[in-house]
Amino acid sequence: MSFPSTQKAIVVDKEGQVLVKNTVSGINFIDTYFRTGLYPSSKPEVLGREAAGQVVALGPATERYNLKVGDRVVWLGNSGYAEYTATPAAKTVKIPDGLSDETTVASFMSGLTALTLTREAYEVRSGDWVLLHAAAGAAGFLMSQMLKAAGANVIATAGGPEKTAVVRSLGVDHVIDYRSKDGGDWVKAVKEITDGRGVDVVYDSVGKDTWEGALDVVKRKGTIVWFGNASGPIPPLPLNRLSPKCIKIARPTLFGYIATREEFEYYSSELFRLLACGELQVKIHNIYPLAEVQQAHRDLESRRTIGKLLLSLSPDS
Repeated sequence: MSFPSTQKAIVVDKEGQVLVKNTVSGINFIDTYFRTGLYPSSKPEVLGREAAGQVVALGPATERYNLKVGDRVVWLGNSGYAEYTATPAAKTVKIPDGLSDETTVASFMSGLTALTLTREAYEVRSGDWVLLHAAAGAAGFLMSQMLKAAGANVIATAGGPEKTAVVRSLGVDHVIDYRSKDGGDWVKAVKEITDGRGVDVVYDSVGKDTWEGALDVVKRKGTIVWFGNASGPIPPLPLNRLSPKCIKIARPTLFGYIATREEFEYYSSELFRLLACGELQVKIHNIYPLAEVQQAHRDLESRRTIGKLLLSLSPDS
């Protein structure tokens, strides 16, 4: 059986939206949460929270966003695993000359996450002791560099010799291989490194497997920032568990920090600046064709990838 080739015009009639012909989409752990139902959403749905491409149409009331047809842009929203996406202009920004679509998407959502976590969820200061889990992941890879640039003493965890080597190459002070015989007890290792004092802040995107340890290694009056559930969600936490050490906790989301256009533009511009001046390295694990998106999710959930996973939306891929 064969099907005739058809074409259908795509019209953007919703106020404040632009139509983007996507070239590449980012694959993020949050996509797996929506796919599995950990984060509830209406079905059917198209996954993907970010992509880059070219503006091909403008909807009503988009003039104030300084976008025009033909602009090369990156956006945050929904339905990124598609050749075309109608997405809010308020979360769409031009890509500076000199940055490829691939580099931009590989750093965009992860980089904005890293910036907001290190500047707002907990403002890292020079001399702080920081524990960063999953340092070889997309966000962790960028956060490692930002933390060192801020002058922090960074203890990072990663799984396996390849990942730990990559993290060490970023200048991280102490790297713990949680899969090794010696690094399996990372709580003990952190206490030894800090002479029992603990860390000022824990950045934890792992969740279920590490939350108890985070409470143990954070110092008195320290902060824990939980921002992911790679191993599953943490169970309900009685607040009295925080009392003995006066621990502060945060459970932020990126979109809460970039709710306004001004916030979105500020952090986007700051990320582009860091990329343009070479202060931030980007690592792409692999670029998958759309037909291999299932394999991409398997690879991501295996926790054996390094850096960012991308999805090519070229018709030839």
